[in-house]
Amino acid sequence: MEGLYNFLTSLDGVLGGSPWFPFVLLGVGLFFTVYLKFPQIRYFKHAWKVVFGKFDKGNEPGDTTHFRALTTALSGTVGTGNISGVAFALYLGGPAALFWMWATAFFGMTTKFVEVTLSHKYRVQTEDGTMAGGPMYYMDRRLNMKWLAIAFAVATVISSFGTGNLPQSNGIAQSIEATFGFEPVVVGSVLGILLALVILGGIQRIAAFTSRVVPLMAVIYIIGALAVIFDNLENIGPSFVAIVSDAFTGSAAAGGFLGASLAYAFNKGVNRGLFSNEAGQGSAPIAHAAAKTKEPASEGMVSLLEPFIDTIVICTITGLVILSSGVWKEKHENNFDRSDMYFVQGTYDDQDSEDVGKLYNFLNEVKTQDIQPYTGDIRIVNGTAVSDGFTLINARSVAEDVTYSVSGEDPFTGTLQIIDGKPMKDNLEVSGKSLVHSAALTTIAFTRGFFGHWGQYIVSVGLMLFAFSTAIAWSYYGDRAMTYLAGPRSVMPYRVIYVAGFIWAAFSDTTLVWALSAVAIVIMTLPNLFGILLLSKEMKQTVNDYWTKFHSK
Repeated sequence: MEGLYNFLTSLDGVLGGSPWFPFVLLGVGLFFTVYLKFPQIRYFKHAWKVVFGKFDKGNEPGDTTHFRALTTALSGTVGTGNISGVAFALYLGGPAALFWMWATAFFGMTTKFVEVTLSHKYRVQTEDGTMAGGPMYYMDRRLNMKWLAIAFAVATVISSFGTGNLPQSNGIAQSIEATFGFEPVVVGSVLGILLALVILGGIQRIAAFTSRVVPLMAVIYIIGALAVIFDNLENIGPSFVAIVSDAFTGSAAAGGFLGASLAYAFNKGVNRGLFSNEAGQGSAPIAHAAAKTKEPASEGMVSLLEPFIDTIVICTITGLVILSSGVWKEKHENNFDRSDMYFVQGTYDDQDSEDVGKLYNFLNEVKTQDIQPYTGDIRIVNGTAVSDGFTLINARSVAEDVTYSVSGEDPFTGTLQIIDGKPMKDNLEVSGKSLVHSAALTTIAFTRGFFGHWGQYIVSVGLMLFAFSTAIAWSYYGDRAMTYLAGPRSVMPYRVIYVAGFIWAAFSDTTLVWALSAVAIVIMTLPNLFGILLLSKEMKQTVNDYWTKFHSK
C-alpha cells in the first residue's frame, strides 16, 4: 500500500502537483472570462431566473428540469471537498489557500459555463430514450477527435472513483467513527447498500433524490457553521486579513511549523478548489445534458452558479470556521495514519525557532543535511518508547504523548524496527497528539461554537449527506462514460464495482485516497480544457446568438 501511495504522490507531482497545472487551470478560466466579457457577472442574475423556471417550456427535449440538473451537478461537487478538502488545503497551505480557492471558483464559473454549453449542444439521445452528454460527445461529434473523447471517457470512469467515490466514503467513515464510534467497515457496508438502491434507478431517481437532499444538507451545515463563526466573531476580521495578506506575502504560521510559501499555498488552493467545484473537470456537463431545453447556453448559465454556491459560499464558511476557531494550529489527540508518520534522527521541538526552520526545509523537500530519516531499533515498554535519538513527525508536526499498540490490543512491548523513517511492523497502531487534517479537523472546529460538543454531529450528518449525494451523482457520470465507451451493457458491471469500491474506501488510508483523487482529477481535466479552447469561437457565437434571441422576445 505504501508503494502505491508513493507512486500516486510522484504522479501527482508531475501532474496536479506540478507548478504548471494551476496556471493552466486558472489561465483557461481567465482567457474565457475576458474573451466572453465576464459572463459570471453579466449573466449572474439571469442564471437564477433560468434555474427557477421563469423561461421553461414543457415540450422541450430532456429528462429533468433546470433546477434538478443543477442540484444533481451540485451534489457531485458539494461533498468532502467542502468539509475535508478545505481543511486539507488550510492544513497544507495556510489561510492563503482559501484565497486561491476563491480565485479558482471565480474563473471557474466561466469555465463551467463554457464546458456545459458546448457539451449540452452536442448531447445525444440514447437507445432507451434518455439524454447522454458530456465533453466526450463534443470531442467526438464536433472536433472529430475520437481518440480524445475515448481518453476523456476513460479518465471519467477513473475519476468517478478518485473524485466521487473513494474520498466520499472515506470522509463519511472517518467522521462517523470519530463522532459515534461506529466501525468504518460497518458504515461503508450500510451506505454501500443504500447507494446501490439509488443508482439502479438512473437519472430520474438520482435527480429526485438530490433535489431534496442538496437544499436540506446545505441548510443544516450552514446553521452549524454560523454557530461557530458568531461565537468567534472577533476572529473573523483577522481571518479575512490573513487569507488575503498571506496570498501575497506567504505565511510562516501555517500548519504549525509547516509554513506556506506563496507557490505552495497557490498550488494547494487551486488544486483543492478544483476538487471542490470541479470547474474544468468536465463532470458537471454530464448531469446538465439531461436538462430540458433547446438552448445550450441557457443551461450553461445555470451551471455558472455552481462554483459560486460550492466554493465562494460553502467552502468560505468552512474555512472561516476552521480559521476563526484556531483549531488548525492546535495539536489534537488522534490515531496516526501510517502515511502521515515519519521518524527522523535527533530530537526536535516545533516550538523552538531553530528547529522550526530545519523541520520546514525537511518537510518541504528543501535540499539540506540538517535532518535525516531515522533507521534503527526503538525499544518500547507498555506502549511508550524508552529509546531516544529520534523524533516522530505526524501530520507535519512533532507528535506528543505517543503510544504504540498492535491492532488495538494491549500496549505494545518489544523492539520496533524503523527503516528510512518508516516502521516495519504492519499491524502497528500509533496514537498521540499532533496536527490533524481533513474531516477530523472540521469536526473539531464545529465544537468551538454555540452548540459545543453537539457541533460534531452536524459535521457528521452534513458530511454523510454531502458525500453520499456526491457518490450518487458520480456514479451517473461514470455510467454515462461507460455507455459511450462500451454500450449500455457495461453499465451494470460498472455499478457493481463502483459500490464495492465505496465500501472498501471506508476503511482505507485517508492520505492514500486523497493521493488517488488528486491524480484522477488531472487526467480528466486536461483533455477537457484542451477541447474547449479549440471551440472558443463557436462558444462565443453560441452565447451571442442566445442572448440576441433572448432580448428579441
